[in-house]
Parts: sequence; structure tokens; C-alpha cells
Amino acid sequence: MPRSKKLRNREKILERKAGVKPGSITVPVEAYKPRFFLISFNESFLDEVEVSTYAELMKRVRAKPDARHWIDIRGYGDQAMLEQLTLDFRLHPLQMEDVVNDYQRPKVEEFGEGRLFIITRMLRWSPEFRSLDDVQLSLFTGSNYVLSLQSDYGDCLDSLRERIRVGKGVIRHRPTLYMAYAMLDVVLDYYFPVMADIGIYMEDLEQQVLREPAKSTLSEVLDLKSELVKLRRITWPQRDIMNELLRMDNSTIDESLKVYFRDAYDHAVQLIDLIENHREMSSSLVELYMSTVSNRMNEIMKVLTIISSIFIPLSFIVGLYGMNFSREDPETGRVFLYSMPELYQPYSYPILLSLMSILILFQIYFFYRKGWFKSF
Repeated sequence: MPRSKKLRNREKILERKAGVKPGSITVPVEAYKPRFFLISFNESFLDEVEVSTYAELMKRVRAKPDARHWIDIRGYGDQAMLEQLTLDFRLHPLQMEDVVNDYQRPKVEEFGEGRLFIITRMLRWSPEFRSLDDVQLSLFTGSNYVLSLQSDYGDCLDSLRERIRVGKGVIRHRPTLYMAYAMLDVVLDYYFPVMADIGIYMEDLEQQVLREPAKSTLSEVLDLKSELVKLRRITWPQRDIMNELLRMDNSTIDESLKVYFRDAYDHAVQLIDLIENHREMSSSLVELYMSTVSNRMNEIMKVLTIISSIFIPLSFIVGLYGMNFSREDPETGRVFLYSMPELYQPYSYPILLSLMSILILFQIYFFYRKGWFKSF
């Protein structure tokens, strides 16, 4: 994730001011204008519509008290609407505060007459930024409705809407709590493609580490580790949600519905296992990077050692014959006994070059026999 995007997310979390009255609903400046969607249905009919105002939405809900309703509100950019929503559905102000401050940990709460308040997080992998995009989805369940709220217009629930439209499965024959389960199940199902995309990205990183372990590659691996920590922080509470729902009294969740929540619980456990595997693989990528860089450094040192080993004796010979001590005294003409007679031989220069070449060839042959060139 780019540094600027991380800082923006951190700023949103830190926007909450200390000392504010509990239950205060503060609409973020960047919040989208709300859009209102309603799907009303039972076994025999279906009515799906997008309305322009909250008043019209509630009018349609109240006109069909015998139907089941999915009230879908996307965007928080209307504080008066949120306050009226709190009154109409008898929600606690603290719950609505958690909805609007949408960086909450996934959780489930039971409140009044067996109603449930559930917070979950929808995920998407961004190939452009190589990071996780997560959007909070808040659910309120009632006897004949499920109220869903989210800050963004897009979500991952289109497949569920299509199932309701065509009447597939038992969703139109079940109580509204089953629809809440179906939403949670779809949200969890979309975690698996995210994990698959991350797995593909990790394989690409592994190839980059093996081919060209640049510093930018290490930075990408470390960013991925950070994203996996974030994913783990989101997924573990999802499992806790399912566990709490399974432990609720049968008067709240019928035993016939708990089998579905058990299935969702199994999905959450599978996701946690995948995340732990990916985290171990990301740690292995860091170790692989360090090992690859170390191996490349060793190869470089080997080349430099071979070059140095070849030129050290040559440098000794050149240095020895570069001293140029005079053979005779220029004043008396006396010839010194221990001077360098080779300096005045007619073929000394080609002979010395030949000896140096033979020495080079001998060293190369020696290194080859030792196996120093096998890894090149």
C-alpha cells in the first residue's frame, strides 16, 4: 500500500476526538450522500426498488408489514437521516456511533427482543496498490427486516441479491435472520478470492526475489506482511462472531439455523489457516531475500578473489623487476655482482611475458580443478 494511503487510513482512525459525548453521531466530511435500496419479498412476491428519500423508504416498509425487507442504505452523508433512523428502528446511539465511525472490530451484539447488531468487514484485493481495501458492513436484524449500512456504494452482495430475485434456494422461505447469515456467508466467501490473489502475488514476489532481489522487492514483501497482519486482525473476529452466534440461546437463533452458522464458522477457521500459511510464506520470502542477496555477494567475492589470486603473483613479479637497481657504478664503471642481469638480456621482456602467461594459465587450471568455476 502506498505510504500516502496508509497515512490517510491512520488519519481517519485518529479523527475521533477525545472527550466527545458517548453516542454522538459525527458524519465524516468525505461521507457519500446516502442512497436507499429496498428489497421486499416473501414466498410469492418480490419488490425491489431504489428510492430517493428516507421518508419514502420507510413508507414502503410500513406499507408491507407482512413482508420481509432488506433495507440497504449506502452512504452516511446525512446526519438528520441517521438520527431519524436511530429513532425509527429503536437503535442505541452507541450502536449508530459504531456504524458511522466505520473502523470497528467485527463483532455481534444482542439487544432488545432478540434483535442482533453485527459488524463485519468486506474485503477486496487491489492489484493496483497491492493492498487490501476493506469496507465496514453493519447489520441490524428485526422480526421482519434486515437493515444494512455501509459507507461505500459498491459491495460484494450482488450474488445474494440475484438469489433473492430468481428465488433460488430457501432464502425467501426463511426468517430474516437467515438473510443475515447469508450476508455474512457471502462476505466470508469473498475472502477466499482475496486469499487466492494474495497467493498469486506472493508467487510473483518469490520469482522476483530469486531473479533480481532488489530493495524495492524487499519493500513489497514487508508491505505484504503488513497487509497479512491487517487481514488476520479482521478475520479472527469473524470467527468469534460465528462462535458467539452459535452459543446464543435458541430463543434468539433457532437450532435449525445454527447449522448454517456452523458452516460459516468452518469457513472462518479455513481462512485463518490460510492466513497463517501466507504469513509464514511471507516470513520465508524475507529469509529467501536475505539468503539470495548473501549468495550473490558470495559470488561477487568469489570473482574478486579469483581475479586477485591471479594478479597477486603478477604484481609481485612486476614489482620485483620494477625496482631498476643500477648494474654498474656510473662513476667507476664497476659491475655489481648481485644486480639484475635479466634487465639487460635481449629477450628478457618476451620471456617474462611468457612466464607470466604460463603462470596465469596454471592458476586458471588449478581453480578449475578445485571446482571454483562450476557455479558461474
